[in-house]
Amino acid sequence: MTSPNKIVLNSVRGYAPELDDLVVGWIRDGVIFFGVVGVEAAKIESIIDELCVGDGSQPYSMLTASHGPNETLQDALFLAEQLTKEFAGPVAVIEF
Repeated sequence: MTSPNKIVLNSVRGYAPELDDLVVGWIRDGVIFFGVVGVEAAKIESIIDELCVGDGSQPYSMLTASHGPNETLQDALFLAEQLTKEFAGPVAVIEF
């Protein structure tokens, strides 16, 4: 089985500092797309972007997307699954 290179986060409680360690692991694992839907989706996307940039000396390129309050997990999955070319691949759903 191929490891997922795209993650959709279903945020049920909003941002928590423990998420930072998960993101660092996903970067290490080569995740290339991160979508988030649910509580504080836009805030979480911004934090992910900041973690990818780091101090600027070794930025990591990851496509990110947040979904608005009227969008569902199915909407977020649909977007992730539609990505092709360099963003093709399996999607994992994480609830946090």
